[in-house]
Amino acid sequence: MPPVNDDSPVARFASSAPDAPVWRRLAVPAGLLAAVAGAVAYVGAVDPNQPGHYPVCPLYGLTGLYCPGCGGLRSAHAFVHGDLLGALRDNALGVAAYLAFAVLWTVWAVRTVRGGPFRLGLGRAQLWAAGGLLLAFTVLRNLPFGGWLRP
Repeated sequence: MPPVNDDSPVARFASSAPDAPVWRRLAVPAGLLAAVAGAVAYVGAVDPNQPGHYPVCPLYGLTGLYCPGCGGLRSAHAFVHGDLLGALRDNALGVAAYLAFAVLWTVWAVRTVRGGPFRLGLGRAQLWAAGGLLLAFTVLRNLPFGGWLRP
């Protein structure tokens, strides 16, 4: 990777970002939070258990197999309404993802306010582990004894 020229716009932006006002540094995290909150509010208001509001999962519609996201809308709806057990029943991995998003967004916002960078720094091992978890979840929920993981 070539060295970054100190006069480049990227270098100037990176060096001036901590000096920017807090409201400006928080624009991107706040925008993402607003988008996610809007989507979650919509799912909370429009019940996915009622037919005709959302499309059927393409994988389930074609094969009858549950993907890792199947039941995610019902899980989000139950989570918004405070039904944690119902949310876990519909998609346990989705509930873990909601909580992980909340933690990661909070860390991002705090580091942004303090003027520090936010880097996840996931290596190959972590990415393979996440992929393996998704694969195991998908396979288990489609096996006969994995009925407790089905939506």
